[in-house]
Amino acid sequence: QVQLAESGGGSVQPGGSLRLSCVASGSRFNFWVMAWYRQAPGKQRELVASWQRSGTTTYTDSVKGRFTISRDNDKNTVYLQMNSLTPEDTAVYYCNLKDSAFRAFWGQGTQVTVSS
Repeated sequence: QVQLAESGGGSVQPGGSLRLSCVASGSRFNFWVMAWYRQAPGKQRELVASWQRSGTTTYTDSVKGRFTISRDNDKNTVYLQMNSLTPEDTAVYYCNLKDSAFRAFWGQGTQVTVSS
């Protein structure tokens, strides 16, 4: 079945950038919803960015203008470009994909740490 593998996390200073990748295997890359979530220590998981097959992209207010979600169908990959990172962006970031039946598939997460 579908397996997701996130990568690209790491430690950066405030103002830095990272690009997260999520590679999907075990399925044709024709998902209807592609999204990134994050969970900070002591906080609930929140939706960061999503892309829908209609072409609509959405972002949580705190990342608008800084984060961009994109995809490469040929590489079965979803990306999250993160610029102007702040300590508040520190979290484990998870890839989430939904198929035509809106079944959800999750990755294991990749750690992003933003500190001086």
